[in-house]
Amino acid sequence: MTDFVKRADLCKVEIDKYRPFEGNMLQQVKSFYRVSTTWTSNALEGNTLTESETKVILEDGITIGGKTLRETLEASGHAKAYDYMFTLMKKNIITISDIQKLHQLFYDMIERDKAGVFRKEQVFVSGSKYPVCIPEEIESEMEELCVWMNSVRAKMHPIEFAAKLHQKFVYIHPFIDGNGRTARLLMNTALIQAGYLPCVISPYIRLDYINALEAGHKDESVFTRFIAEAEYETEKDFIRMLGAKIPEFKEI
Repeated sequence: MTDFVKRADLCKVEIDKYRPFEGNMLQQVKSFYRVSTTWTSNALEGNTLTESETKVILEDGITIGGKTLRETLEASGHAKAYDYMFTLMKKNIITISDIQKLHQLFYDMIERDKAGVFRKEQVFVSGSKYPVCIPEEIESEMEELCVWMNSVRAKMHPIEFAAKLHQKFVYIHPFIDGNGRTARLLMNTALIQAGYLPCVISPYIRLDYINALEAGHKDESVFTRFIAEAEYETEKDFIRMLGAKIPEFKEI
């Protein structure tokens, strides 16, 4: 277990003092992460909407001048997938149909016939020297992923499990597009099911994120450490918003 996992757990203990989030507080928390995860996840893929612009689209239904239709649809679609993610919060399982539904909600307004449908053609990840799964093996690889989820979840730390789930899914790359965003939604589904906050990966550390994924092909711990640090930073920011004190971590 990395130091960042331990730090994140200390922060979770502090956050849990304010639970259960109910009423207006719960709505504020869900709305905040609906905007922040939508903005950051889309920005990681090149969407140029700012956080404020994303908020206006999602909460006011107003389009932004000078922005493409696709960027607006990506924001709206991601928010719908985020809402579905929270319907899975009280479950302790994620199915293939859940994964397809997350992608379908995100991608439906972009390319309806490919939304939630496993790709039939080979794709290449720009900047990576590693190939993704060939189309003929996607269904079996996804079935193996679900078997893996059910077999290891109870044995792994929730942050480690969420990181590895993200990593394994994106290496399969089952959809024609939107795999990164679906991977992050999938990771955050696992986190909120375990009582953690959704992990916000800032677009300002995009290169570190890409490098960690690439390095993860040889050493899975690199990406796990990256996600653990991102979750820790997410929790620290939330504690600050609560006006509470960030727990002190002591090296042993």
